[in-house]
Amino acid sequence: MHKAVFGKNSKAFLRSCFHQNLYCVTSSNKHPDSKVPWRNEDCRSYAVQSTSNGYLHYKDSFLKRDIHVSCANHDTVSGNDGSSKVADRKGDAGKQSAKTLSEKRKEERKKMDFTKTFTERNFITPLRAMNDYLLKSGDLEGLRKITRRSPFEDNPPISVYLRRDVELKSIEVWGSQEALQRELKKRQEEDVKHKNSLLQVKRILKEYSRSTMHEELRKRQELILRTSGRVVMTAVIINATNFALKVVAWIYTGSHSMFAEAIHSLADTGNQLLLVYGLRKSLDAPTQYHPYGYHNMRYVASLISGVGIFFLGTGLSIYHGIHGIMHPESIDSLYWAYVVLAGSFVSEGGTLGVAIRETIHGAKREGMTFAQYVLRGQDPSVNVVLLEDIAAVFGICIAAGCMGLTSYTGLPIYDAVGSLAIGGILGAVASFIIYTNTAALVGRSIPTEQLHAINKEMENDVMIRAIHDVKATDMGNNYVRYKAEVDFDGRQLTRSYLDSQDLDVLLEEMKKLNSIEEVETFMLKHGESIVDMLGGQIDRIEISLKKKHPGIRHVDLEVL
Repeated sequence: MHKAVFGKNSKAFLRSCFHQNLYCVTSSNKHPDSKVPWRNEDCRSYAVQSTSNGYLHYKDSFLKRDIHVSCANHDTVSGNDGSSKVADRKGDAGKQSAKTLSEKRKEERKKMDFTKTFTERNFITPLRAMNDYLLKSGDLEGLRKITRRSPFEDNPPISVYLRRDVELKSIEVWGSQEALQRELKKRQEEDVKHKNSLLQVKRILKEYSRSTMHEELRKRQELILRTSGRVVMTAVIINATNFALKVVAWIYTGSHSMFAEAIHSLADTGNQLLLVYGLRKSLDAPTQYHPYGYHNMRYVASLISGVGIFFLGTGLSIYHGIHGIMHPESIDSLYWAYVVLAGSFVSEGGTLGVAIRETIHGAKREGMTFAQYVLRGQDPSVNVVLLEDIAAVFGICIAAGCMGLTSYTGLPIYDAVGSLAIGGILGAVASFIIYTNTAALVGRSIPTEQLHAINKEMENDVMIRAIHDVKATDMGNNYVRYKAEVDFDGRQLTRSYLDSQDLDVLLEEMKKLNSIEEVETFMLKHGESIVDMLGGQIDRIEISLKKKHPGIRHVDLEVL
Protein backbone atom coordinates (compact mmCIF):
# COMPACT_ATOMS: atom_id res chain seq x y z
CA MET A 1 0.00 0.00 0.00
CA HIS A 2 1.26 3.46 -0.96
CA LYS A 3 -0.51 6.70 -0.16
CA ALA A 4 -0.01 10.35 -1.08
CA VAL A 5 -1.58 13.34 0.66
CA PHE A 6 -2.58 16.49 -1.27
CA GLY A 7 -4.33 19.77 -0.43
CA LYS A 8 -7.72 20.88 -1.73
CA ASN A 9 -6.07 23.57 -3.86
CA SER A 10 -4.05 20.98 -5.74
CA LYS A 11 -6.73 19.16 -7.70
CA ALA A 12 -4.54 19.37 -10.79
CA PHE A 13 -2.19 16.98 -9.06
CA LEU A 14 -4.92 14.36 -8.84
CA ARG A 15 -4.45 13.72 -12.54
CA SER A 16 -1.31 11.93 -11.61
CA CYS A 17 -0.85 8.91 -9.49
CA PHE A 18 2.56 7.54 -8.97
CA HIS A 19 2.88 4.57 -11.29
CA GLN A 20 0.74 3.11 -14.05
CA ASN A 21 0.75 -0.33 -12.47
CA LEU A 22 -1.28 0.86 -9.46
CA TYR A 23 -5.03 1.16 -9.07
CA CYS A 24 -5.80 4.60 -7.65
CA VAL A 25 -8.76 6.07 -5.74
CA THR A 26 -9.34 9.44 -4.08
CA SER A 27 -11.34 10.55 -1.08
CA SER A 28 -11.70 13.70 1.00
CA ASN A 29 -12.24 14.63 4.65
CA LYS A 30 -15.85 15.54 3.93
CA HIS A 31 -16.63 12.35 2.02
CA PRO A 32 -14.26 9.68 3.27
CA ASP A 33 -16.27 6.84 1.75
CA SER A 34 -16.40 8.40 -1.73
CA LYS A 35 -13.85 6.69 -3.92
CA VAL A 36 -13.14 7.97 -7.44
CA PRO A 37 -10.86 5.76 -9.58
CA TRP A 38 -8.30 7.42 -11.83
CA ARG A 39 -7.36 6.00 -15.18
CA ASN A 40 -3.90 4.56 -15.56
CA GLU A 41 -3.06 6.90 -18.42
CA ASP A 42 -3.60 9.85 -16.04
CA CYS A 43 -1.01 8.49 -13.64
CA ARG A 44 2.34 10.21 -13.64
CA SER A 45 5.07 10.56 -11.06
CA TYR A 46 5.73 13.71 -9.09
CA ALA A 47 8.37 14.59 -6.53
CA VAL A 48 7.51 12.17 -3.74
CA GLN A 49 9.42 10.71 -0.87
CA SER A 50 9.00 7.29 0.67
CA THR A 51 8.93 7.54 4.44
CA SER A 52 9.79 4.86 6.92
CA ASN A 53 6.13 3.91 7.45
CA GLY A 54 5.57 3.39 3.72
CA TYR A 55 3.51 6.56 3.01
CA LEU A 56 4.29 8.82 0.07
CA HIS A 57 3.99 12.55 0.80
CA TYR A 58 4.09 15.27 -1.87
CA LYS A 59 6.56 17.93 -0.73
CA ASP A 60 4.75 21.29 -0.94
CA SER A 61 4.28 23.62 2.04
CA PHE A 62 0.90 25.09 1.04
CA LEU A 63 -0.94 21.77 0.66
CA LYS A 64 -3.59 20.90 3.26
CA ARG A 65 -4.46 17.39 4.38
CA ASP A 66 -8.06 17.19 3.27
CA ILE A 67 -7.73 15.17 0.05
CA HIS A 68 -6.11 11.74 0.05
CA VAL A 69 -4.94 9.54 -2.81
CA SER A 70 -4.36 5.88 -2.12
CA CYS A 71 -2.75 3.52 -4.63
CA ALA A 72 -2.47 -0.23 -4.50
CA ASN A 73 -2.62 -3.32 -6.70
CA HIS A 74 -6.21 -4.00 -5.53
CA ASP A 75 -9.24 -1.88 -4.44
CA THR A 76 -8.55 0.31 -1.41
CA VAL A 77 -10.62 1.86 1.33
CA SER A 78 -9.68 5.39 2.48
CA GLY A 79 -10.54 7.05 5.79
CA ASN A 80 -10.57 10.53 7.30
CA ASP A 81 -7.31 10.05 9.08
CA GLY A 82 -5.46 9.29 5.89
CA SER A 83 -5.04 5.58 6.64
CA SER A 84 -5.97 2.88 4.10
CA LYS A 85 -6.47 -0.86 4.15
CA VAL A 86 -6.21 -3.48 1.44
CA ALA A 87 -9.54 -5.26 0.94
CA ASP A 88 -8.27 -8.78 0.49
CA ARG A 89 -5.05 -8.97 2.44
CA LYS A 90 -3.76 -12.54 2.73
CA GLY A 91 -0.89 -13.94 4.70
CA ASP A 92 1.51 -12.27 7.02
CA ALA A 93 3.23 -8.96 6.38
CA GLY A 94 6.53 -10.80 6.13
CA LYS A 95 5.27 -12.72 3.09
CA GLN A 96 4.47 -9.51 1.17
CA SER A 97 6.62 -8.78 -1.83
CA ALA A 98 9.67 -6.69 -1.07
CA LYS A 99 10.15 -5.70 -4.68
CA THR A 100 10.61 -2.02 -5.34
CA LEU A 101 8.42 -0.08 -7.73
CA SER A 102 11.22 0.01 -10.28
CA GLU A 103 11.50 -3.80 -10.18
CA LYS A 104 7.76 -4.09 -10.76
CA ARG A 105 8.07 -1.64 -13.60
CA LYS A 106 10.77 -3.76 -15.20
CA GLU A 107 8.62 -6.85 -14.80
CA GLU A 108 5.61 -5.29 -16.45
CA ARG A 109 7.52 -3.60 -19.28
CA LYS A 110 6.96 -5.55 -22.48
CA LYS A 111 9.94 -6.39 -24.63
CA MET A 112 9.86 -5.62 -28.33
CA ASP A 113 8.66 -8.43 -30.55
CA PHE A 114 10.56 -8.00 -33.81
CA THR A 115 8.56 -10.75 -35.52
CA LYS A 116 5.34 -8.69 -35.53
CA THR A 117 4.45 -6.03 -38.04
CA PHE A 118 4.46 -2.50 -36.68
CA THR A 119 3.40 0.49 -38.76
CA GLU A 120 2.23 2.90 -36.07
CA ARG A 121 5.19 5.23 -36.59
CA ASN A 122 5.74 4.69 -40.32
CA PHE A 123 6.07 7.86 -42.37
CA ILE A 124 4.52 8.50 -45.76
CA THR A 125 5.24 11.24 -48.30
CA PRO A 126 2.50 13.59 -49.58
CA LEU A 127 2.82 12.15 -53.10
CA ARG A 128 2.31 8.60 -51.88
CA ALA A 129 -0.59 9.71 -49.68
CA MET A 130 -2.31 11.17 -52.74
CA ASN A 131 -1.48 8.22 -55.03
CA ASP A 132 -2.08 5.26 -52.69
CA TYR A 133 -4.90 6.73 -50.59
CA LEU A 134 -6.48 9.03 -53.21
CA LEU A 135 -6.32 12.12 -51.01
CA LYS A 136 -6.09 15.69 -52.24
CA SER A 137 -3.60 18.24 -51.02
CA GLY A 138 -6.42 19.96 -49.12
CA ASP A 139 -7.19 16.73 -47.25
CA LEU A 140 -3.63 16.67 -45.91
CA GLU A 141 -3.63 20.21 -44.55
CA GLY A 142 -5.10 19.27 -41.18
CA LEU A 143 -2.69 16.37 -40.59
CA ARG A 144 0.43 16.71 -38.47
CA LYS A 145 3.53 17.29 -40.59
CA ILE A 146 6.95 15.94 -39.70
CA THR A 147 10.12 17.32 -41.29
CA ARG A 148 12.71 14.73 -42.28
CA ARG A 149 16.05 14.85 -44.06
CA SER A 150 15.73 14.44 -47.82
CA PRO A 151 16.94 11.09 -49.22
CA PHE A 152 18.20 12.89 -52.34
CA GLU A 153 21.51 14.69 -52.54
CA ASP A 154 21.49 18.51 -52.43
CA ASN A 155 17.71 18.62 -51.81
CA PRO A 156 16.00 20.50 -48.93
CA PRO A 157 14.25 18.59 -46.10
CA ILE A 158 10.93 16.94 -46.93
CA SER A 159 7.61 16.90 -45.07
CA VAL A 160 6.01 13.55 -44.26
CA TYR A 161 2.92 12.33 -42.42
CA LEU A 162 2.27 9.46 -40.05
CA ARG A 163 0.84 6.55 -42.01
CA ARG A 164 -1.90 5.87 -39.48
CA ASP A 165 -3.09 9.49 -39.76
CA VAL A 166 -3.25 9.20 -43.55
CA GLU A 167 -5.15 5.89 -43.35
CA LEU A 168 -7.72 7.35 -40.96
CA LYS A 169 -8.11 10.41 -43.18
CA SER A 170 -8.66 8.25 -46.27
CA ILE A 171 -11.40 6.30 -44.50
CA GLU A 172 -12.96 9.60 -43.44
CA VAL A 173 -12.91 10.85 -47.04
CA TRP A 174 -13.99 7.65 -48.79
CA GLY A 175 -16.25 6.22 -46.09
CA SER A 176 -14.60 2.81 -45.79
CA GLN A 177 -11.56 0.81 -46.81
CA GLU A 178 -13.66 -1.14 -49.33
CA ALA A 179 -14.78 2.06 -51.08
CA LEU A 180 -11.15 3.20 -51.32
CA GLN A 181 -10.10 -0.12 -52.88
CA ARG A 182 -12.92 0.08 -55.43
CA GLU A 183 -11.85 3.56 -56.47
CA LEU A 184 -8.21 2.47 -56.71
CA LYS A 185 -9.17 -0.42 -58.98
CA LYS A 186 -11.26 1.89 -61.15
CA ARG A 187 -8.38 4.33 -61.58
CA GLN A 188 -5.95 1.54 -62.40
CA GLU A 189 -8.24 0.46 -65.23
CA GLU A 190 -8.29 4.04 -66.49
CA ASP A 191 -4.50 4.14 -66.42
CA VAL A 192 -4.35 1.09 -68.67
CA LYS A 193 -6.51 2.90 -71.24
CA HIS A 194 -4.07 5.81 -71.37
CA LYS A 195 -0.97 3.72 -72.09
CA ASN A 196 -1.06 4.81 -75.72
CA SER A 197 0.15 8.24 -74.62
CA LEU A 198 3.07 6.77 -72.66
CA LEU A 199 5.63 7.47 -75.38
CA GLN A 200 4.63 11.11 -75.50
CA VAL A 201 4.93 11.39 -71.71
CA LYS A 202 8.35 9.75 -71.80
CA ARG A 203 9.52 12.20 -74.43
CA ILE A 204 8.35 15.16 -72.35
CA LEU A 205 9.99 13.77 -69.22
CA LYS A 206 13.24 13.18 -71.10
CA GLU A 207 13.28 16.76 -72.35
CA TYR A 208 12.52 18.03 -68.85
CA SER A 209 15.24 15.84 -67.37
CA ARG A 210 17.76 17.17 -69.86
CA SER A 211 16.79 20.76 -69.10
CA THR A 212 17.20 20.27 -65.35
CA MET A 213 20.24 17.99 -65.52
CA HIS A 214 23.00 18.59 -63.03
CA GLU A 215 25.72 20.72 -64.64
CA GLU A 216 28.52 18.30 -63.77
CA LEU A 217 26.58 15.37 -65.25
CA ARG A 218 25.84 17.39 -68.38
CA LYS A 219 29.54 18.15 -68.86
CA ARG A 220 30.40 14.49 -68.38
CA GLN A 221 27.91 13.41 -71.02
CA GLU A 222 29.11 16.08 -73.43
CA LEU A 223 32.66 14.81 -72.93
CA ILE A 224 31.60 11.27 -73.82
CA LEU A 225 29.81 12.41 -76.98
CA ARG A 226 32.72 14.66 -77.96
CA THR A 227 35.38 11.96 -77.51
CA SER A 228 34.03 8.43 -77.91
CA GLY A 229 31.12 9.58 -80.05
CA ARG A 230 33.38 11.40 -82.49
CA VAL A 231 35.64 8.37 -82.90
CA VAL A 232 32.74 6.01 -83.54
CA MET A 233 30.95 8.28 -86.03
CA THR A 234 34.19 8.81 -87.97
CA ALA A 235 34.65 5.04 -88.15
CA VAL A 236 31.06 4.53 -89.37
CA ILE A 237 31.46 6.95 -92.28
CA ILE A 238 34.86 5.60 -93.38
CA ASN A 239 33.90 1.92 -93.10
CA ALA A 240 30.66 2.44 -95.01
CA THR A 241 32.61 4.13 -97.81
CA ASN A 242 35.25 1.39 -97.84
CA PHE A 243 32.57 -1.31 -97.96
CA ALA A 244 31.02 0.20 -101.08
CA LEU A 245 34.39 0.53 -102.84
CA LYS A 246 35.52 -3.00 -101.88
CA VAL A 247 32.29 -4.53 -103.16
CA VAL A 248 32.82 -2.85 -106.53
CA ALA A 249 36.44 -4.07 -106.63
CA TRP A 250 35.43 -7.64 -105.70
CA ILE A 251 32.74 -7.73 -108.39
CA TYR A 252 35.27 -6.46 -110.92
CA THR A 253 38.14 -8.82 -109.94
CA GLY A 254 36.51 -11.83 -108.24
CA SER A 255 39.29 -11.85 -105.60
CA HIS A 256 38.62 -13.91 -102.46
CA SER A 257 40.81 -11.59 -100.38
CA MET A 258 38.86 -8.59 -101.66
CA PHE A 259 35.61 -10.33 -100.76
CA ALA A 260 36.94 -10.93 -97.24
CA GLU A 261 37.88 -7.27 -96.97
CA ALA A 262 34.43 -6.18 -98.17
CA ILE A 263 32.79 -8.42 -95.56
CA HIS A 264 35.19 -7.01 -92.99
CA SER A 265 34.13 -3.44 -93.78
CA LEU A 266 30.45 -4.41 -93.75
CA ALA A 267 30.81 -6.02 -90.32
CA ASP A 268 32.68 -2.97 -89.03
CA THR A 269 29.98 -0.60 -90.30
CA GLY A 270 27.11 -2.56 -88.75
CA ASN A 271 28.92 -3.02 -85.46
CA GLN A 272 29.82 0.63 -85.18
CA LEU A 273 26.21 1.61 -85.77
CA LEU A 274 25.43 -0.60 -82.78
CA LEU A 275 28.10 1.27 -80.82
CA VAL A 276 26.46 4.60 -81.65
CA TYR A 277 23.14 3.30 -80.30
CA GLY A 278 24.75 1.89 -77.16
CA LEU A 279 26.72 5.08 -76.57
CA ARG A 280 23.67 7.33 -76.73
CA LYS A 281 21.47 4.91 -74.78
CA SER A 282 24.03 4.77 -71.97
CA LEU A 283 23.51 8.50 -71.39
CA ASP A 284 19.77 8.15 -70.69
CA ALA A 285 18.63 9.14 -67.21
CA PRO A 286 17.59 6.46 -64.68
CA THR A 287 13.95 5.36 -64.73
CA GLN A 288 11.60 3.50 -62.40
CA TYR A 289 12.50 0.20 -64.05
CA HIS A 290 16.21 0.98 -64.39
CA PRO A 291 17.06 2.94 -61.22
CA TYR A 292 20.82 2.83 -61.85
CA GLY A 293 20.52 4.07 -65.43
CA TYR A 294 21.77 2.54 -68.69
CA HIS A 295 25.52 2.86 -68.25
CA ASN A 296 26.10 -0.78 -69.20
CA MET A 297 24.50 -0.32 -72.63
CA ARG A 298 27.93 0.51 -74.06
CA TYR A 299 29.19 -2.89 -72.95
CA VAL A 300 26.05 -4.59 -74.27
CA ALA A 301 26.44 -2.93 -77.67
CA SER A 302 30.15 -3.78 -77.79
CA LEU A 303 29.42 -7.39 -76.85
CA ILE A 304 26.87 -7.70 -79.66
CA SER A 305 29.40 -6.07 -81.96
CA GLY A 306 32.02 -8.65 -81.04
CA VAL A 307 29.59 -11.49 -81.68
CA GLY A 308 28.69 -9.93 -85.04
CA ILE A 309 32.35 -9.68 -86.05
CA PHE A 310 32.93 -13.28 -85.05
CA PHE A 311 30.02 -14.83 -86.94
CA LEU A 312 29.68 -12.47 -89.89
CA GLY A 313 33.27 -11.37 -90.50
CA THR A 314 35.16 -14.48 -89.40
CA GLY A 315 32.59 -16.98 -90.61
CA LEU A 316 32.13 -15.59 -94.13
CA SER A 317 35.84 -14.88 -94.63
CA ILE A 318 36.89 -18.40 -93.64
CA TYR A 319 34.06 -19.95 -95.66
CA HIS A 320 35.03 -18.00 -98.76
CA GLY A 321 38.71 -18.88 -98.28
CA ILE A 322 37.98 -22.61 -97.98
CA HIS A 323 35.74 -22.40 -101.04
CA GLY A 324 38.58 -20.73 -102.98
CA ILE A 325 41.01 -23.50 -102.04
CA MET A 326 38.60 -26.28 -102.96
CA HIS A 327 37.34 -24.59 -106.13
CA PRO A 328 40.10 -22.31 -107.45
CA GLU A 329 39.14 -19.86 -110.15
CA SER A 330 41.19 -17.63 -112.37
CA ILE A 331 41.39 -13.99 -111.28
CA ASP A 332 41.19 -11.06 -113.66
CA SER A 333 43.27 -7.90 -113.45
CA LEU A 334 43.81 -6.76 -109.85
CA TYR A 335 44.68 -3.15 -110.70
CA TRP A 336 41.49 -1.62 -109.30
CA ALA A 337 41.69 -3.91 -106.27
CA TYR A 338 45.11 -2.43 -105.44
CA VAL A 339 43.73 1.08 -105.85
CA VAL A 340 40.83 0.37 -103.48
CA LEU A 341 43.15 -1.29 -100.96
CA ALA A 342 45.46 1.71 -101.04
CA GLY A 343 42.57 4.08 -100.41
CA SER A 344 41.26 1.83 -97.63
CA PHE A 345 44.71 1.70 -96.04
CA VAL A 346 44.82 5.49 -95.87
CA SER A 347 41.27 5.87 -94.52
CA GLU A 348 41.53 3.00 -92.03
CA GLY A 349 44.90 4.35 -90.94
CA GLY A 350 43.33 7.75 -90.32
CA THR A 351 40.56 6.22 -88.20
CA LEU A 352 43.13 4.15 -86.33
CA GLY A 353 45.10 7.31 -85.57
CA VAL A 354 41.99 9.01 -84.15
CA ALA A 355 41.24 5.94 -82.00
CA ILE A 356 44.83 5.72 -80.73
CA ARG A 357 44.88 9.42 -79.82
CA GLU A 358 41.60 9.14 -77.92
CA THR A 359 42.80 5.99 -76.13
CA ILE A 360 45.95 7.80 -75.00
CA HIS A 361 43.91 10.74 -73.67
CA GLY A 362 41.48 8.39 -71.91
CA ALA A 363 44.31 6.47 -70.28
CA LYS A 364 45.80 9.72 -68.96
CA ARG A 365 42.44 10.80 -67.53
CA GLU A 366 42.11 7.50 -65.67
CA GLY A 367 45.75 7.37 -64.60
CA MET A 368 46.45 4.16 -66.57
CA THR A 369 48.92 3.04 -69.16
CA PHE A 370 47.83 2.57 -72.77
CA ALA A 371 47.91 -1.24 -72.42
CA GLN A 372 45.92 -1.23 -69.16
CA TYR A 373 43.26 1.00 -70.67
CA VAL A 374 42.84 -1.29 -73.68
CA LEU A 375 43.03 -4.61 -71.81
CA ARG A 376 40.41 -3.53 -69.26
CA GLY A 377 38.09 -2.25 -71.99
CA GLN A 378 37.71 0.99 -70.03
CA ASP A 379 36.01 2.71 -72.96
CA PRO A 380 34.31 -0.14 -74.85
CA SER A 381 33.22 1.98 -77.82
CA VAL A 382 36.69 3.36 -78.56
CA ASN A 383 38.18 -0.04 -77.79
CA VAL A 384 36.10 -1.75 -80.47
CA VAL A 385 36.98 0.91 -83.06
CA LEU A 386 40.67 0.68 -82.14
CA LEU A 387 40.79 -3.11 -82.44
CA GLU A 388 38.71 -3.18 -85.61
CA ASP A 389 40.98 -0.62 -87.26
CA ILE A 390 44.10 -2.54 -86.22
CA ALA A 391 42.54 -5.65 -87.73
CA ALA A 392 41.57 -3.66 -90.84
CA VAL A 393 45.09 -2.32 -91.41
CA PHE A 394 46.61 -5.78 -90.96
CA GLY A 395 43.88 -7.25 -93.15
CA ILE A 396 44.61 -4.77 -95.95
CA CYS A 397 48.30 -5.62 -95.77
CA ILE A 398 47.54 -9.36 -95.88
CA ALA A 399 45.07 -8.94 -98.74
CA ALA A 400 47.54 -6.86 -100.75
CA GLY A 401 50.37 -9.36 -100.15
CA CYS A 402 48.30 -12.42 -101.05
CA MET A 403 46.85 -10.74 -104.13
CA GLY A 404 50.40 -9.77 -105.15
CA LEU A 405 51.55 -13.39 -104.83
CA THR A 406 48.59 -14.51 -106.91
CA SER A 407 49.41 -11.93 -109.58
CA TYR A 408 53.10 -12.92 -109.56
CA THR A 409 52.62 -16.71 -109.58
CA GLY A 410 49.23 -16.98 -111.22
CA LEU A 411 48.08 -19.36 -108.45
CA PRO A 412 44.68 -18.37 -106.92
CA ILE A 413 45.44 -20.39 -103.78
CA TYR A 414 47.42 -17.49 -102.29
CA ASP A 415 44.40 -15.24 -102.60
CA ALA A 416 42.22 -17.85 -100.84
CA VAL A 417 44.80 -18.21 -98.04
CA GLY A 418 44.64 -14.42 -97.61
CA SER A 419 40.90 -14.70 -97.00
CA LEU A 420 41.54 -17.36 -94.32
CA ALA A 421 44.18 -15.18 -92.65
CA ILE A 422 41.85 -12.17 -92.56
CA GLY A 423 39.13 -14.38 -91.04
CA GLY A 424 41.58 -15.52 -88.36
CA ILE A 425 42.46 -11.92 -87.46
CA LEU A 426 38.78 -11.02 -87.20
CA GLY A 427 38.17 -14.06 -84.99
CA ALA A 428 40.96 -13.04 -82.59
CA VAL A 429 39.70 -9.46 -82.36
CA ALA A 430 36.10 -10.60 -81.85
CA SER A 431 37.12 -13.03 -79.09
CA PHE A 432 38.97 -10.27 -77.23
CA ILE A 433 36.02 -7.87 -77.52
CA ILE A 434 33.60 -10.55 -76.26
CA TYR A 435 35.86 -11.39 -73.31
CA THR A 436 36.45 -7.82 -72.09
CA ASN A 437 32.80 -6.77 -72.36
CA THR A 438 31.52 -9.95 -70.71
CA ALA A 439 33.86 -9.31 -67.77
CA ALA A 440 32.51 -5.76 -67.48
CA LEU A 441 28.86 -6.86 -67.59
CA VAL A 442 29.36 -9.59 -64.98
CA GLY A 443 30.65 -6.97 -62.55
CA ARG A 444 34.26 -5.84 -62.54
CA SER A 445 36.07 -4.21 -59.67
CA ILE A 446 37.68 -0.82 -60.11
CA PRO A 447 41.51 -0.60 -60.20
CA THR A 448 43.21 -1.44 -56.89
CA GLU A 449 44.88 1.97 -56.58
CA GLN A 450 41.56 3.77 -56.93
CA LEU A 451 39.90 1.44 -54.41
CA HIS A 452 42.69 2.01 -51.86
CA ALA A 453 42.35 5.77 -52.25
CA ILE A 454 38.60 5.62 -51.55
CA ASN A 455 39.07 3.29 -48.56
CA LYS A 456 41.73 5.60 -47.11
CA GLU A 457 39.36 8.53 -47.41
CA MET A 458 36.72 6.55 -45.51
CA GLU A 459 39.04 5.38 -42.72
CA ASN A 460 40.38 8.90 -42.14
CA ASP A 461 36.91 10.15 -41.20
CA VAL A 462 36.48 10.88 -37.48
CA MET A 463 33.14 9.04 -37.33
CA ILE A 464 34.45 5.73 -38.71
CA ARG A 465 36.29 3.09 -36.71
CA ALA A 466 36.68 0.53 -39.50
CA ILE A 467 35.24 -0.56 -42.84
CA HIS A 468 34.58 -4.14 -43.92
CA ASP A 469 33.31 -6.10 -46.92
CA VAL A 470 34.15 -3.34 -49.38
CA LYS A 471 32.89 -3.72 -52.96
CA ALA A 472 33.50 -1.15 -55.69
CA THR A 473 32.30 -2.05 -59.18
CA ASP A 474 32.57 -0.30 -62.54
CA MET A 475 29.06 0.48 -63.80
CA GLY A 476 30.17 1.77 -67.20
CA ASN A 477 30.80 5.32 -68.47
CA ASN A 478 33.51 5.52 -65.78
CA TYR A 479 30.85 5.46 -63.05
CA VAL A 480 31.54 3.56 -59.84
CA ARG A 481 29.21 1.95 -57.30
CA TYR A 482 30.80 1.76 -53.83
CA LYS A 483 29.47 -0.41 -51.01
CA ALA A 484 30.94 -0.99 -47.52
CA GLU A 485 29.99 -2.23 -44.05
CA VAL A 486 30.91 0.63 -41.69
CA ASP A 487 31.70 0.44 -37.97
CA PHE A 488 30.73 3.92 -36.74
CA ASP A 489 32.22 5.40 -33.56
CA GLY A 490 29.26 5.80 -31.20
CA ARG A 491 31.20 8.05 -28.83
CA GLN A 492 32.15 10.51 -31.55
CA LEU A 493 28.60 10.49 -32.86
CA THR A 494 27.21 11.24 -29.39
CA ARG A 495 29.85 13.93 -28.84
CA SER A 496 28.84 15.54 -32.13
CA TYR A 497 25.21 15.50 -31.01
CA LEU A 498 26.11 17.07 -27.66
CA ASP A 499 28.01 19.81 -29.50
CA SER A 500 24.74 20.74 -31.19
CA GLN A 501 22.86 20.97 -27.87
CA ASP A 502 22.81 23.50 -25.02
CA LEU A 503 24.33 21.39 -22.23
CA ASP A 504 22.97 23.67 -19.49
CA VAL A 505 19.43 23.13 -20.74
CA LEU A 506 20.13 19.41 -21.04
CA LEU A 507 21.36 19.28 -17.45
CA GLU A 508 18.22 21.02 -16.19
CA GLU A 509 16.07 18.49 -18.06
CA MET A 510 17.97 15.65 -16.43
CA LYS A 511 17.55 17.13 -12.95
CA LYS A 512 13.78 17.11 -13.39
CA LEU A 513 13.67 13.37 -14.10
CA ASN A 514 11.86 11.78 -11.15
CA SER A 515 10.31 8.65 -12.61
CA ILE A 516 10.95 5.81 -15.00
CA GLU A 517 8.41 7.24 -17.44
CA GLU A 518 10.20 10.58 -17.58
CA VAL A 519 13.56 8.87 -18.06
CA GLU A 520 12.09 6.81 -20.89
CA THR A 521 10.64 9.90 -22.60
CA PHE A 522 13.96 11.72 -22.24
CA MET A 523 15.93 8.83 -23.72
CA LEU A 524 13.50 8.30 -26.60
CA LYS A 525 13.66 11.98 -27.53
CA HIS A 526 17.44 12.23 -27.62
CA GLY A 527 17.95 8.69 -28.95
CA GLU A 528 15.84 9.49 -31.99
CA SER A 529 17.81 12.69 -32.53
CA ILE A 530 21.11 10.79 -32.39
CA VAL A 531 19.85 8.31 -34.99
CA ASP A 532 18.86 11.24 -37.21
CA MET A 533 22.35 12.65 -36.77
CA LEU A 534 23.81 9.30 -37.86
CA GLY A 535 21.85 9.61 -41.10
CA GLY A 536 23.19 13.13 -41.54
CA GLN A 537 26.76 11.93 -41.02
CA ILE A 538 26.28 9.21 -43.65
CA ASP A 539 25.04 11.86 -46.09
CA ARG A 540 28.09 14.01 -45.31
CA ILE A 541 30.47 11.11 -45.95
CA GLU A 542 28.76 10.23 -49.24
CA ILE A 543 28.91 13.83 -50.50
CA SER A 544 32.59 14.08 -49.53
CA LEU A 545 33.44 10.84 -51.37
CA LYS A 546 31.64 11.95 -54.54
CA LYS A 547 33.36 15.33 -54.44
CA LYS A 548 36.87 13.91 -54.10
CA HIS A 549 36.22 10.95 -56.42
CA PRO A 550 33.90 12.20 -59.20
CA GLY A 551 33.61 8.72 -60.70
CA ILE A 552 31.58 7.49 -57.71
CA ARG A 553 27.91 7.63 -58.65
CA HIS A 554 26.24 5.46 -55.97
CA VAL A 555 27.39 4.94 -52.36
CA ASP A 556 25.84 2.27 -50.12
CA LEU A 557 27.07 2.41 -46.51
CA GLU A 558 25.72 -0.29 -44.20
CA VAL A 559 25.93 0.35 -40.45
CA LEU A 560 27.48 -2.48 -38.44
